[in-house]
Amino acid sequence: MERFTAFDFGVSWVMSFFHQDGTHDGDTAADIVAKHLSESADELVLAVRRDARTLLDNLPSETLEVLWTAGAEYMSSFERITGSEWTRTVIGLCDARLAAKTDVRPLTGADTEDGTACLDAVVAEIEQARFLETEVRAALIDCARRCTPDLAFRVLLRAVVNAPGGSLSPEQYTRMEAIGSALLYGEFVVEFVDFLVEREPSPPARPSADG
Repeated sequence: MERFTAFDFGVSWVMSFFHQDGTHDGDTAADIVAKHLSESADELVLAVRRDARTLLDNLPSETLEVLWTAGAEYMSSFERITGSEWTRTVIGLCDARLAAKTDVRPLTGADTEDGTACLDAVVAEIEQARFLETEVRAALIDCARRCTPDLAFRVLLRAVVNAPGGSLSPEQYTRMEAIGSALLYGEFVVEFVDFLVEREPSPPARPSADG
């Protein structure tokens, strides 16, 4: 059984809201998140809250800042709000969205997979992403070990896309696909980093017999 969505979800999905054109969705970061949550299915909101609570309960504020910054393409620096405060804000936005309904069903089954059995594989992939800054890799490893490998892996995928000079070998991508399969991800959760895979150029076409 796969998860409820073929696409990204949870906190890593929220990170995708923050890009150069993201300000069209709201005047503040909280406005942007609130807009997307208001338009989304209950399962997506529950997954965001679950991830955010896990982060807040297990990681210091400085580590949260590193993760949010690495996972988002463009996000204002944490000058007026700490990583913990921002994560708590996201939880509050989820709570407000869910409080408006009376029939929200909790996540169950595949949608609560933490990926504990994938811990070593996830940590190994984080360590292999040498183009990520040292503090980013350290924060991701802390997330994998102190939160869940599933959450750390999804944030890793976001960080890989946003990192300058990021690229993946075919072998790395194959391993990532295997982790995604073990975590019961939908079709496009890992596939969106496919464009970073270094591929051999196609050999030149041979001339035909007719010249």
